[in-house]
Amino acid sequence: MMEIMNILPVLTVLIGALVLMFLSMYDRFSIKNHIIVSTLFLLLALGFSIYPAGESFTLLPYSEYLYDLLIFDTYANFFNMALITGTLLVILIGEHYAQERSFIKGEFYSILMFSLFGMMLLANANELITAYIALEIASFAVYILVGFNTDNEKRIEAIFKYLVLGAFIGAFYLLGVVLIFGATSTTHLGELATFIASHENSELTLVYIGITLILFTFIFKIAAFPFQSWVLDVYRGAPILVTAFMASVFKVAIFSFFLRAFLQTFPSMQDFWDPILTILILFTLTLGTWLALTQKIVKRMLAASSIVHTGYLLLAFIAVGENIQSAYSILFYLISYLLTAIGAFGLVSHIIAQTRVRVTYDDFKGLAQERPFLAAMMTIFLFSLAGIPSTIGFIAKLYVFTEAISAGYIYLAIYAILATCVSIYYYFKLIAMMYFYPKNKQFEEEAFDDSRISTYAIALVAILIVWGGIGSAVLFFIPIPSIDGIFDLVKVSVESLFLK
Repeated sequence: MMEIMNILPVLTVLIGALVLMFLSMYDRFSIKNHIIVSTLFLLLALGFSIYPAGESFTLLPYSEYLYDLLIFDTYANFFNMALITGTLLVILIGEHYAQERSFIKGEFYSILMFSLFGMMLLANANELITAYIALEIASFAVYILVGFNTDNEKRIEAIFKYLVLGAFIGAFYLLGVVLIFGATSTTHLGELATFIASHENSELTLVYIGITLILFTFIFKIAAFPFQSWVLDVYRGAPILVTAFMASVFKVAIFSFFLRAFLQTFPSMQDFWDPILTILILFTLTLGTWLALTQKIVKRMLAASSIVHTGYLLLAFIAVGENIQSAYSILFYLISYLLTAIGAFGLVSHIIAQTRVRVTYDDFKGLAQERPFLAAMMTIFLFSLAGIPSTIGFIAKLYVFTEAISAGYIYLAIYAILATCVSIYYYFKLIAMMYFYPKNKQFEEEAFDDSRISTYAIALVAILIVWGGIGSAVLFFIPIPSIDGIFDLVKVSVESLFLK
């Protein structure tokens, strides 16, 4: 029974993707119908994921069929909940945008669900080839979503650049797997860990080279230096719903597998990459900050700032070898950034759903006078991105910086803190445009209807972000769980990786 319950979330998403694919064949089903069907399947999958949440377990179900290629544990279940929730929020927040854009068809949601299916397989992958297949399922679906509007030249340019670079970097991953298999005769994470533990470093040269090549794929997918060049153009060219999905859900999925691999299989080898990762973190933070400071288009600014947040995550990642609690901070930061990125990108999509010109900082002048509620929500999201107290972004950054300092990376942590201080400028610049500048006259006559599902979804995300920053400290008389409950779940999830 336990085996079935753990497989059901993945199966539910796959069945949902197939159902949506068949529905898209018939014109009588509207975009609203596809949104409803997607939401129902995601809620069902989320329910199946929540059922074992908080329990510490690890299973290799149906070994005679799956050959231990997939592992179902608390860690994977944690990421499944995060990925499903993120996709659900993207769909709900993008409801208004999807119905106002004629290029979004029913198959859009089927492809989105197939991408989620690949990401969930990636979180459950227990073997390198399986992880590659899962990653490619998710990636190819995202490639299609990026270029979904074939009438837009920017979409075509974005998909071409992303597809070519993604295929190129995928070859590095496969080459790394070949080298590792040639040295160890296995690609299972557990067997690799046993092999590495029983051999001297002098006998692991091919393994080191192979893991380094696989690390290139990881760095590219999370858009860290020197593989960040695709981010601005692809994020800018993609439909903003897809940008929100890539910046939040996809990034969480990438960390799900690579963090598992480095915690379970390669912990004794992490010191080898410390100097390289240190340089990458410095350049990622520096270049991301500079790019964010120089952008005039809000979407590109958010895209550039995502590079900076990647630097923060890598800071926690490098500290894992010295302090396992850094892994807790990574998971917590991923949840924080998932909510905040979806909120920020999603709100921009909601604002521009009835206009095609709100793209630059100047276009957002006076938004607080036109739509005060949405301006307030955007302020909350920007506060969280900047790490202002009383938001979940502040708590997440506090955890990351604290654990990095505890692990001995004091100067890196100080540099990251300085990058955070600089980020206040480009985030608060947008807030200033919304509140302290007169309305843009070309928008004065527009009539807005904010009584929509997307508006309520945005409000929900904003509430979660504030609750994540203050917990139940204010509403202490209401028996709601505090932020410590999330951290306890994160801790149990990481500890499940070491269950035998």
